[in-house]
Amino acid sequence: MARQARQRRVGAAGIAILGLTLTACGGAKVGDSSSETGGSGSSGKCGTFNLAVNPWVGYEANAAVIAYVAENDLGCKVTKKDLKEEIAWQGFGTGEVDAVVENWGHDDLKKKYITDQKTAVDAGPTGNEGLIGWYVPPWLAKEHPDILDWKNLDKYAAEFKTSESGGKGQLLDGDPSFVTNDEALVKNLKLDYKVVYAGSETALIQAFRKAEKDKEWVIGYFYEPQWFMSEVPLKKVKLPEYKAGCDADAEKVACDYPVYKLDKIVSAKFAKSGSPAYDLVKNFTWTNDDQNIVAKYIAVDKMTPEAAAKKWVEANRDKVDAWLK
Repeated sequence: MARQARQRRVGAAGIAILGLTLTACGGAKVGDSSSETGGSGSSGKCGTFNLAVNPWVGYEANAAVIAYVAENDLGCKVTKKDLKEEIAWQGFGTGEVDAVVENWGHDDLKKKYITDQKTAVDAGPTGNEGLIGWYVPPWLAKEHPDILDWKNLDKYAAEFKTSESGGKGQLLDGDPSFVTNDEALVKNLKLDYKVVYAGSETALIQAFRKAEKDKEWVIGYFYEPQWFMSEVPLKKVKLPEYKAGCDADAEKVACDYPVYKLDKIVSAKFAKSGSPAYDLVKNFTWTNDDQNIVAKYIAVDKMTPEAAAKKWVEANRDKVDAWLK
């Protein structure tokens, strides 16, 4: 899940295949000629709306509601594309992606695609505030309250050892594409830990769920807004205080993550297209609680994104109507 910071772990091969093999929702592929007309509508006609979907359920909730409203209120043909973050931004310049609807900072990508290439523009805040950090299950914080201060982590490093952590304590991260400073933090804070990647948001959640149920020792990267917090209220470890600029050099980061004002990014072409879908994206705003409700419908109640969006929209018509004004 991704988040600001400048230290990324996106495989070069993954970036190189933009436009070739990435399969989108509904079977569309990035690079299909039929999906390159995003934002082409004029005089208020919507046409095709190409919506990137990044790999965490909070983002999926945003995308589901925006897509539902675009289709049912504006008559758009929405093509969702399952893409990791930087790959989605590459699509702005080709017309393959019209909108990214939950961006976590990414000053590096903003400089590249908004400032330098001018293929993207900022479409304003989502209304969500994002928090990233290191968390432990509630049972562990209760039995060892001093673990919530990073200065005491080495005291417990041996308890967190796994077969993958090479004799050090394991710090569990999620999808390798998520924005993370964790490897630099471990190194610069001189902690006896090794970052190990669970591989996905789902795997990270399952590890914390099991750790709480079976009283296992797990410490890992996590974030809010996130529906899982209502099931297992993870406890955040206090890292050195974030101060502006303390994360400017990815290799030297030794501070906590900032609070992120999540925002939306769209292609410059889409912003000028006259498509009502652009106005919808620009006007879209809701709260962490709103997102968590829809995310829970999808992740826990196993509703399809469309059904989850429909349920929320029908219960919150006043908010939706405000986006459409």
